[in-house]
Amino acid sequence: MANLKELRSRITSVSSTMQITSAMKMVSAAKLNKAQMAITAMRPYANKLTELLQNLSASLEGDSASAYAEQREENKILVVAIASNRGLAGAFNSNIIKASKELYENVYSGKQVDFVTIGKKVNDIISKTHSVVANKNEVYDDLTFANVAAIAEELMEYFTSGSYDKIVVVYNKFKNAATQEVITEQFLPIVPISGEATNTNLDYIFEPSKEEIVEQLIPKSLKTQLYKAIRDSFASEHGARMTAMHKATDNATELRDALKLSYNKARQASITNEILEIVGGAEALNN
Repeated sequence: MANLKELRSRITSVSSTMQITSAMKMVSAAKLNKAQMAITAMRPYANKLTELLQNLSASLEGDSASAYAEQREENKILVVAIASNRGLAGAFNSNIIKASKELYENVYSGKQVDFVTIGKKVNDIISKTHSVVANKNEVYDDLTFANVAAIAEELMEYFTSGSYDKIVVVYNKFKNAATQEVITEQFLPIVPISGEATNTNLDYIFEPSKEEIVEQLIPKSLKTQLYKAIRDSFASEHGARMTAMHKATDNATELRDALKLSYNKARQASITNEILEIVGGAEALNN
């Protein structure tokens, strides 16, 4: 009977876990729908704005070139690692940590590499072994363009002041609920479009001058670029968590069914033994 009691306890425990993971899956699905709509609506605008500024920046030469497009020897690198404040999302956070360490150990080996972390999970790991100059976990408390713009302004100041020669952003790009792609994207300096792409003659009318337009739009473009990356990561987080909780629910269901089968077999064996004992005792009395 002790074995049956243990099986009943495990079945109850697994059933409770299954209810929790199922509820978390539904919550993530609801949040994912809103986050997916936001990033889907934003991408065309952000991509076109970036393309426009790359074309304009490439056409500026000499003293007219923007300070944000200044190419320097890459000695000091700043990596902006974007993850989440919460776990239970499969490999979502660990993929960002892995990609960030890959940049430090291999891509920029021998150079000064510092980090800006956005997300408690990535900060907890990276800060143990690497230099973290800023931690922006609070942005997820109120994910608005204004709050992200403040972070982008700090990054722009790091670059224009010469504190860092290059800034890259590492984040999960949202594809669908089950698929997220780790992206390493150069934030600063601006990467001008090179090759044949710069030779296309676009009939732009500039008012005021091209230089003034570029200087006004570049900060806005960079803020939009960072906001898009965080929005992508935010949608990816809920997609990864929904998928992880779906798998956890399925696994819990399988385990519960297996435990119920074991419980029924054990209970049947126990009843059979009791019947055999009763029959044996009756036969002994008859003899």
